[in-house]
Amino acid sequence: MTAEHLFEGAGILNDADIAKLVDLDVIKPGCPLDEDQIQPASLDLRLGQTAYRVRASFLPGPRRSVKEKLDHLQLHQIDLSEGAVLETGCVYIVPLMESLALPQGIAAAANPKSSTGRLDIFTRVIADNSQQFDKIPQGYQGPLYLEVSPRTFPILARAGSRLSQIRFRQGRVGLSDDEHRALHDEQTLVASQEPFISDGIAVSIDLAGDGIIGYRAKRHSAVIDVDKRDAQDMLDFWEPIDGRGRGELVLDPDEFYILVSREAVHVPPLYAAEMVPFDPLVGEFRVHYAGFFDPGFGHSAAGGTGSRAVLEVRSHEVPFIVEHGQIIGRLAYETMRARPTQLYGMGIGSNYQAQGLKLSKHFKAV
Repeated sequence: MTAEHLFEGAGILNDADIAKLVDLDVIKPGCPLDEDQIQPASLDLRLGQTAYRVRASFLPGPRRSVKEKLDHLQLHQIDLSEGAVLETGCVYIVPLMESLALPQGIAAAANPKSSTGRLDIFTRVIADNSQQFDKIPQGYQGPLYLEVSPRTFPILARAGSRLSQIRFRQGRVGLSDDEHRALHDEQTLVASQEPFISDGIAVSIDLAGDGIIGYRAKRHSAVIDVDKRDAQDMLDFWEPIDGRGRGELVLDPDEFYILVSREAVHVPPLYAAEMVPFDPLVGEFRVHYAGFFDPGFGHSAAGGTGSRAVLEVRSHEVPFIVEHGQIIGRLAYETMRARPTQLYGMGIGSNYQAQGLKLSKHFKAV
């Protein structure tokens, strides 16, 4: 079976395409999908019944399965059927409920969900025989595994918890610099009159204002249940950062920050976007664990002004000063194969549409 027998044209597969892949057993869910598991341009992935605590992160490499590596790297097994605590600083490998039988012509890429990134949970999908994380080549047939490493908060997770998501691509999907520029001129991708475009469109950081401009995570906190929303008191986990008279912020090494973009971001219905998670050209820090922006993010049929992008930021090695308006990442836009049946934020319970600075859904609104 080849992709040409399934879909016409190139692009990111939409929700209807993903549903067809499930019907054709290209995506093998293991058990029936959750009602809201298919998103406009991605599929949420669910944890299986067992987590394996391992000595260190790994890739299986060519001609090796993840299970073979687990057989000699695992320290112990954790039953997730009733829920279990995953500790900070530890690395776990969890077989996912979903497996794949991709045809030639369709490849996949994974990323943490937005809520996962905002809790500083480091996750990466691993496939058998793989030499890179989060990338599943065309024609792959086999299971999927999730590496999970909570960095700041211990978490309570269970079989069925959804920490990661996967997109499916057919053919050429990424835009060139000229195509980014033309699309911005036509539909305003970021609220900037003179955007910087190089392998995507630049996004800068907002550190101005007289109120709260961000949050710094507190260490040694209580456990966060990844499946419970509005359950935690924000001040037990986060230190608000006052913006008065600031204009700049020193990122301390290995501290975790929630910040926000200066520009409002718009993803038109026929496009999806991905934030480059780490760009050494703009500084030694990582920005935005959860890189997927769905079609319709910040979009309004009435001509809305977009939604600002929340940034999950962690400095590396040395303290690093960021200033208001400094470029902190870039958005790379990709074409959809077809318009999704439902857009982000429109009747599907999207958590972060029309957002400003916002913590994950797990914390009570203040």
